Order: sequence, then structure tokens, then C-alpha cells
Amino acid sequence: MIVVAAVLACGGTFGANERDVVIENARFRLVVGADAKVCSLVLKATGEECANAAEGVPLFSVTQDRPFNNEIKLIHPNKRTTYPANAIRREGDRLVVGFAIAPYEAAVGLRVTDSYVEFRLDDFIVEKMDYDYLKMDVPPVASFRVLQLPVRDRKNFGDWLNASWDEKSAIGVVGTSPYADIDHENRSGFRILTADLVRGQKLKGASAALIAANGREDFLDCMDALEVDFDLPRGVQSRRSDAVNAFIYHVSGEASPRNIDKHIEWARRGGFKYMTFNAGNFTRTAPSWGLNGDFDWSELFPEGAADLRRMLAKVKAAGIHPGLHFLHTHIGLKSRYVTPVADPRLNKTRRFTLAQPLDATTNATEITVYEPTEGVTMFAPCRVLQFGGELVSYESYTTEPPYRFLGVRRGAHDTRVVIHPRGEIGGILDISEYGSPMSCYVDQLSDLQEEVSAKIAAIYNCGFEYAYFDGSEGVNAPFNFHVSNAQYRQWKLFKQKPLFSEGAAKTHFDWHILSGANAFDCFSPKIFKKNIVKYPVTQAPISWQDMTRVNFGWWAFFAPGKRDWWDKKSGGTRPDHWQFACSQCLAWDCPATVNVNISAVESDRKNAEACFEVMRLWETARSRHLLTREQKEMLKDTSKEYHLNIDASGRAVLTEWKGGN
Repeated sequence: MIVVAAVLACGGTFGANERDVVIENARFRLVVGADAKVCSLVLKATGEECANAAEGVPLFSVTQDRPFNNEIKLIHPNKRTTYPANAIRREGDRLVVGFAIAPYEAAVGLRVTDSYVEFRLDDFIVEKMDYDYLKMDVPPVASFRVLQLPVRDRKNFGDWLNASWDEKSAIGVVGTSPYADIDHENRSGFRILTADLVRGQKLKGASAALIAANGREDFLDCMDALEVDFDLPRGVQSRRSDAVNAFIYHVSGEASPRNIDKHIEWARRGGFKYMTFNAGNFTRTAPSWGLNGDFDWSELFPEGAADLRRMLAKVKAAGIHPGLHFLHTHIGLKSRYVTPVADPRLNKTRRFTLAQPLDATTNATEITVYEPTEGVTMFAPCRVLQFGGELVSYESYTTEPPYRFLGVRRGAHDTRVVIHPRGEIGGILDISEYGSPMSCYVDQLSDLQEEVSAKIAAIYNCGFEYAYFDGSEGVNAPFNFHVSNAQYRQWKLFKQKPLFSEGAAKTHFDWHILSGANAFDCFSPKIFKKNIVKYPVTQAPISWQDMTRVNFGWWAFFAPGKRDWWDKKSGGTRPDHWQFACSQCLAWDCPATVNVNISAVESDRKNAEACFEVMRLWETARSRHLLTREQKEMLKDTSKEYHLNIDASGRAVLTEWKGGN
């Protein structure tokens, strides 16, 4: 009854009140009351009501850090406050929106297509008299919610995609650029899908879109149209390509003109049609990405790009597509960007101002700053400050004025010790939290990302066809913007756009970029099968709700008795390891990536050949679509293991195998 009452207040589902706003395209009809509250969202093909109008959710809202105009400031607390929209009218192809208390309106442009409706913040309409005594830019908006929609729960919800869907209906609020902060709020029986525009990123001119479609495939059709219209990476196209689910051969160790024939031999043995190279295969490297950012050609490529183009041509002639793996946001602590003079465009997680000068000697043991130091980084390798071009390490700090860093050592990471005047601003260097910290992160608010990305693009443009955006988490907050925007800044420099891409971190916008989601890191043979179930098998149905797949991991071939990546003696990789993992990949229509070190496979060649034959059989079954739906469902039972054979008639034969871990 509550829902019915809410709908009737808006004029009913089938006929709007004359003051209601109706927005419709070929697929849906959205009705918004004159009070700006969502009344109805109906799919035309089925007549199904998809909105939840019971709570009276407004289509828009605006947030200020505090009230600014005087009379309002005197009445209400000075805190971050959200003002819901309380009035709306349509003027041609735009909506004019009013808000409770806030003395201005928003002009929201509409772009109605058969596939989606775009909501774009065009401007704010301000009566000067409300602010004429204040010397400030108006209105003082911190963020604008350009779209929020209460959508009833369905069988599936894609958190990454921001869409609720099932076989008949699919509703999503999606970004048209990295600038829209796309999210949702869980409620009982429904979700509020939201899109926020943020001052300092982009307010005016930024937008989000509503897609309401007739099930999964129709939703993807609509998303594809949006990607074309906004010239975005083609996430739908890549997801519908057979390439996105193919098994991948990932070069581990050396890959150069002198050994590329061996990699091609092993790739063919395993039936691989895709081969990933690391940027470090062609450039000078140091442990833990210590030289990342320099990207100087290695001695194995004396003619640089010309050598690489010739090598990639040989790979392609073998029927294999080459892809490039890189860390685009990381700067090595041994690179020219750090030593001997640290670049000012390295990211700092906290800012501090020197309260006392530092001279050019190295005997200073304390640094005094004006700002409170509570909660500064204390993990040992990450206790590094940057002032000017010098890095300084510290051991501890005081929490009462005068605020001091103690146990200081000047010239960390081989930087030059120089004079620093009182008042100089520096901060805590944003050092990578992964592995042995030998890299830090680019400041995404600077142009350093383009500078580094141009070097990566120069390598990629030698003939690579797909990409892996590793280290994508290495960005400034807010991560929901900078993770995807850093990838997008890199992607735009590729002359041949990737067939598909993967990455180590994801936010909403890079659903378009990362058509393959992440790949899990290598698991030791002793825990391989258990971790396949624990991680990728767990994620596969989650990724499926985002209309995508997960890469089941970087599987390494470990020879028995040798040290593995964890410096433990390995029991060795067995064919049944990969039989089990491949069966799970095909059960969920997902790929895997195999890291191949030539010295490792050739040190245990007979066993390696058996393992690669397993890969060839499963890749054959995948590419020829030999498994039936019933077989795939059978394979999802992880308590059982099956080995694959292809009989003389070309059918996939699964045989249950009882072995060990």
C-alpha cells in the first residue's frame, strides 16, 4: 500500500500528473514528481515497475561543506550537509532543479537516446543577492549528485558495473567518464544507485547515464552504444570477443631475440595464442621494480624499438598475439626520478611544513614541523619524508608540540643532502606497500603520469595487442577516481587499442578498460588446488554478476626440489594441478595465465611437456566450445576432479580422477 500511495502521489504509473516530469526512450519511462522524487521506472517491453518509490528518494541532491549564506549559517550547524532536491521542472532538453534551503538551482542537461539517457550538470543558477556580501565563488558546492535512483533488487547485482539485473530486466547507473563517482546504497529490498560529481575533479560538464534494458544482452547492447557515443574503451566489444577467455602464456625471466624461439615453441606446445611480456623484458631493471619509470632499453635490445618490432613480428608470424604487462603508476626508488634528486611530482600521503631550517650537513637527528604528526607511517621501509629533492628517513615522532620526527637520517635512497629553509613544505613519500618496497607512486595531480605513460606507450606501440595494467592501486586518494583515470591516461596513448585488458585494481569506470578483471598471483604447488577454490572459484560468480570474467591466476611451473618464489623447496608442478584448475576455468568460462621460465621447464622437461599438454587439451576444448552446459555444471563441484580427453569424434570426455592435493 505504501508503494501504491507513493506512485499515486506522482500521478500513477500509467498517467503522470501534469506537473510531473517524464523522461523516456525506446526502452523505459521514468516519472519524477514535481517535488523531484522518483515515482516510477517502467520497462516498456514488459510493463514491469523497476523503481521503489516508497521512501521518496529525490533524483538529485547537492552537498556543501557547511552553510555559507549568513541566515542559513546562523540557523544550522556548520558541518558537511546534503540538501535534497525538492523541486524540478523540464525546460526542453534540460531539467531545472531546486533544493531544500540551498538558495540556488541546478541546470541538468538531458541527452535521450534509444539506449540510455545522459544526465549532465550544465550549470548552477544563482541569485546574486543571496551571496552579494560574500567574496567567494558561488555556489559553494562540494559535490552534486547528478543521478540517484531507487532500484528494486533483482537476482544479480554487479558492484563494479553498478547494475541490478536478471534474465528479463537490467537497470544501471553508469559513468560516462572517470569523473563521475558511481556507487550504490543498500536498502531493504532495493538499492539506491548513485552518481556524484566532485569539486576539484569535475562538476560542470560531467555526467552519468541511466540504462534500463531487457536483460543482460540488451543491457550490453545499450552499454556498447554508450561507449561508441562517448568514445570510450570498448568494454562490451572485448567481453564478447573469444580472445577474452583464452589461456595466456606469460613470459617469466628473459625474453629477447636470442631466446624468443624457445618461448614460441613452448607456447605452441601448450596451445597458447596469447603471450604476455613484461616491460622489464626489454628495459633495464632492478629488483622489485627499482628502476621503473626510466624504461631505458636493455643491452639485449641494442637497437631498441627496432629490435622489439622484429621480435614481435616473429611472435605474430607464429599465430600468437603479444601483450604488454607494465606498472604505470610506480616509480622505482633507484630510478632517475628519485636519485640523486627526488622529483617533486612523487606522491606524498601527508604534508608537513618545516618549523626549523635544515642545513646541508648530515648530523641532524630531528626535524621539527608545524602540523600534528599523529598517525604518520611507521612501517620501517616506508618511514621516508621528502623535502625538495632530498629524502629523509625517520625512526619515530612526538605527538605533542613541538611536533618532531626523531632518529632522522639525511639523504635516504642516495639523494643529495641540501639546505632546506624554514617554511618549506614536504611530506611523507607514498611508498608502495607491496613486496620489498623499492618503488613509490606518481602524484596523479601532476603531469608525471603522462610522462611515464608516454614511455610505456612507446614500447606498446611497437606492436603489442593487449595490455595488463599492473600496480593500478598505486594512486592518490580518492581511489575511486584515480585508479581508473590513471589507466585511462595510459590507454589513450596506445595507437592500437587493446583487444582486451586486465589490471591489478579496478573502479567503476575501468569496467570499460579492464575487460578481463584481475589475475590472481601464483600459488605454491602445495596449496595450489586449495587456493584455486579459495580465490578465483569464489570470485568467478561475483565477476559474472558484473557481466565479465576473472583470470584464474598466474600459474607458475615449479620444478621439483627447486626453490619456489617463496624460497621454499617445491614439490613441483604436476599435470593434475593444471587439470583441476583448467576444469574450473572452463566451468566458469574464464581463462588463466601461465608464467613460463624457460630454465624451469627445461630442467624438468618431461613433466613440463605433460603439463603443457593439459593446457593444450583444455584450450582446444575452450576454443571449440566442446563442453556442454551439463558438463560445466558438473565441473563446478570442487570436491571432485576430472581429467579431459578429446575422442576421435571431437567430443570432450571427462573422467573422474581421485588423486591428491
